[in-house]
Amino acid sequence: MIEHLPDLTSHWTGVAALVIFFLAYALVITEETTHLRKSKPMVVAAGLLWVLIAVAYRRLELSHMVEGAFRHVFLEYAELMLFLLVAMTYVNTLEDRNVFAVLKGWLIRSGFSYRTLFWITGTLAFLISPIADNLTTALVMCSVVLSVGKNSPRFVVPSCVNIVVAANAGGAFSPFGDITTLMVWQKGILSFTEFFLLFVPAVVTFIVPATFMHWAVPAGAPSAHDTALTLKPGARRIIILFILTIATVVGVHNFLALPPVLGMMMGLGYLQVQSYFLQRSKEEFSFDVFQKIADVEWDTLLFFFGVMMCVGALGVLGYLAVISQTIYGQLGPTAANILVGVISSILDNIPLMFAVLTIHPDMSHGQWLLITLTTGIGGSLLSIGSAAGVALMGQARGIYTFTAHLRWMPAVALGYGAGIIAHMVLNNRLF
Repeated sequence: MIEHLPDLTSHWTGVAALVIFFLAYALVITEETTHLRKSKPMVVAAGLLWVLIAVAYRRLELSHMVEGAFRHVFLEYAELMLFLLVAMTYVNTLEDRNVFAVLKGWLIRSGFSYRTLFWITGTLAFLISPIADNLTTALVMCSVVLSVGKNSPRFVVPSCVNIVVAANAGGAFSPFGDITTLMVWQKGILSFTEFFLLFVPAVVTFIVPATFMHWAVPAGAPSAHDTALTLKPGARRIIILFILTIATVVGVHNFLALPPVLGMMMGLGYLQVQSYFLQRSKEEFSFDVFQKIADVEWDTLLFFFGVMMCVGALGVLGYLAVISQTIYGQLGPTAANILVGVISSILDNIPLMFAVLTIHPDMSHGQWLLITLTTGIGGSLLSIGSAAGVALMGQARGIYTFTAHLRWMPAVALGYGAGIIAHMVLNNRLF
């Protein structure tokens, strides 16, 4: 649809839209300083961009085309938003049932050495993030690191860097692990099982920098402490329901060719039924699944709305076609996909991936896997390049900082390059 619309990049509308977008994104980047939630400038910018397009199209007597273009982009967001809403609700519910707290308590009481905990927290971040979101995974693992290493910054810094790298790498090989992989899967470009071809490259991306950082971790062991916690009623059943939800999502999409969001909404129904039985029990009568829905990261969901609607608007204006011709046309898909991954360490990978999906360059499945890998792991190059990194800077404030992460950037970059090479060698037949 978008490629048949008039090019307005040199029109005053296009210039004004670009200025508004960059001003809004500048406010997003400075969120830590201004304390202005990132969703607010992006939602306003999205509205302004589409109003500008509507005004310009009215003057061109093409008003009938604006609604169709808007609905096209909005439908993609709606599917993503509902999918994420259910996933976040499950994560909130599992947290409420003490699932993550029990895991954290076990690790703290374990008596493992610093170096063993360094590898355990990193490995768990890598293995949990494909199922839960990488942000929640990173926060849980970081809380363990801070609890056992509060008197050892030499342990906290490399462990936090390791957790960020591991969480982002783990999310890259699963349709559920990162927003970017979810977007590619929902678009129908790659099948559910194809993402797992990135497992070994993702492992390489995690292992290479972790090996270098291992030697910077103190060799001693922290003192074991913390009180034992138990799972709340219904925790195991909710874990099973989450697994059943994932199976439902895969089933309706792979075998019935229905959108994955349908399976996720069915999964929300499973959780609502379970909530009913929990409320009927004497001990958990206060549990309310709708409260868990209310507690999701609405700022994040609204930020995604603003970003996707803004990028969609820039596509309507013709900017994405220019980018496609400039980057993919001149550099070629391999160099372009690697470059986009590097850029994702500065800009959020969500708008970058949505832009690539909107452009939809003619690429092989190997190249689509490559862009999925690079946008997933590229954010690890800098602490500001991923939600996990930004969150951990807040959680370990004053210890894990932008500069502290930057010191390990060469090792992370080696992992980035090694993961790309591993993918191109192992999955060469797909290129």
